[in-house]
Amino acid sequence: MTESTENTASKSFIHEIVEEDNQTGKFEKRVHTRFPPEPNGYLHIGHAKSICLNFGLAQDFGGKTNLRFDDTNPLTEDPEYVDSIKEDVRWLGFEWEGNERYASDYFDQLYEYATDMIKQGKAYVDDLSQEEMRKYRGTLTEPGKDSPHRNRSVEENLDLFERMKNGEFDEGSRVLRVKIDMAAPNMNLRDPVMYRIIKAAHHRTGDKWNIYPTYDWAHGQSDSIEGITHSICTLEFENNRPLYEWYLHNLEIFHSQQIEFARLNLTHTIMSKRKLLKLVEEGVVDGWDDPRMPTLSGLRRRGVTPEAIRNFCDVIGVAKTNSVIDYALFEHTIREDLDARSPRAMAVLKPLKLVIDNFPNDQVEEFEVDYYRHDKERSLTRKVPFSREVYIEQSDFMEEPPPKYFRLSPGREVRLMNACLVTCTDVVKNENGDVVEVHATYDPDSLGGQAPDGRRVKGTLHWVSAAHAVDAEVRLYNHLFDRENPDDTEEGEDFLSAINSNSLEIISDAKVEPALLNDRPDERFQFVRSGYFYVDRENSEDEKLVFNRVVSLRDSWAKQQKRQ
Repeated sequence: MTESTENTASKSFIHEIVEEDNQTGKFEKRVHTRFPPEPNGYLHIGHAKSICLNFGLAQDFGGKTNLRFDDTNPLTEDPEYVDSIKEDVRWLGFEWEGNERYASDYFDQLYEYATDMIKQGKAYVDDLSQEEMRKYRGTLTEPGKDSPHRNRSVEENLDLFERMKNGEFDEGSRVLRVKIDMAAPNMNLRDPVMYRIIKAAHHRTGDKWNIYPTYDWAHGQSDSIEGITHSICTLEFENNRPLYEWYLHNLEIFHSQQIEFARLNLTHTIMSKRKLLKLVEEGVVDGWDDPRMPTLSGLRRRGVTPEAIRNFCDVIGVAKTNSVIDYALFEHTIREDLDARSPRAMAVLKPLKLVIDNFPNDQVEEFEVDYYRHDKERSLTRKVPFSREVYIEQSDFMEEPPPKYFRLSPGREVRLMNACLVTCTDVVKNENGDVVEVHATYDPDSLGGQAPDGRRVKGTLHWVSAAHAVDAEVRLYNHLFDRENPDDTEEGEDFLSAINSNSLEIISDAKVEPALLNDRPDERFQFVRSGYFYVDRENSEDEKLVFNRVVSLRDSWAKQQKRQ
């Protein structure tokens, strides 16, 4: 179900738990959180919620936050992802305590912990295959059964575990499991795997290890080693908490408190890193930073600000139950942020030439126009040139307009924004009958955009002087998926069947006013009547700019709230 109301409470139930812990003196009133991403992909908007929560919680209580990479699977990890994650966290406006940390920092300690578990008779080396382990595990209604290797002696288990570490066995041939209860109602307690054999080089430890800890084995112990007081996890780890607590209790080490919250789900959006990777690998998108991707690097390249993302995370709040947030709310938050900060400028996306026949050929007028006319506290202007030929939007002219059409048409007078009043007198068509040029006359007494006799002119058009226009490419981005839930597929389909074929429209012949090239006051603009746009530096050239549309002007969320 899509969430339809805003939760603006910045103080969540997690804040209440921490406040109570501080009042009772738990953890000696320390607050130490961590953000533990796996470096197997780029961070997305869902991770932003976790980042804002963990770092924000520590800031609110004068505490600390660690950045710890969960690098326990060398098969999927890459230093590129490590670098991108650090960049994204800093871009969002946060800094972690000391140097970044890694689960691999604790591989030696985790190995010693595992050896201690074996010596206590609480862990054993198992030779069952993955398929056999699944069969032995049982079901939600039926208990599992013990592995035939469960009662190996301590000495044999220590020997086999060391030989696993030394690389004597093939991948998949043996694992180390903890001995808990194969009849436990919680399936996570049915002798879970602690170590598996993976003969792959690690991006930090090289070829030192032939065995790697599972996430469930490394998670709680890493928190404990770092002295994390409040281990904030998403709801899918709620059933894992008894296992983490069992490990900490039996190892008799510092016990962090795990608290679960609902992850962020957005309509028209995929949050699985595995599926996002598939989009990249199959060329559906142009890399992890494609502006259609929900990755933080993609949103950054699109032009979304870190402030907008932090505001969004604050607006949706932190809940105990899963829900799906309407993407329109995210766009509404972006729009509010950009409306306040963005200078206004004129750009014609689909040009149609307008020739003002009674304007002198060699005359150029310059109008001093405010960038921030919406913000009276900011006074920054630019000179906008005006000449005999200008470009207007194709959609701003109709030869046979419908009722209540207030833009340009034969015999109709409109205002060219900040310039003058013009009246359409003629059109030029091509061999197909398409209008390719419009002719008009202007009222010389209206220079500056005001009717000299106070007459009402309903239509106001933006424009760009043809002689001074700067060429631009404009990229209009829409939802990457045309279904609210991309995973809601028919039998035999996958999420790629929900790809929106119109997710990107490239307009290569747009025209923008020259100030956007020469004296840009910002990288983000509100193009009058078109939306909010961001200069894509990566693809712009000296004489041709590329603009990404961050978000349109149409605020469907605000309209929805008014109807309610």
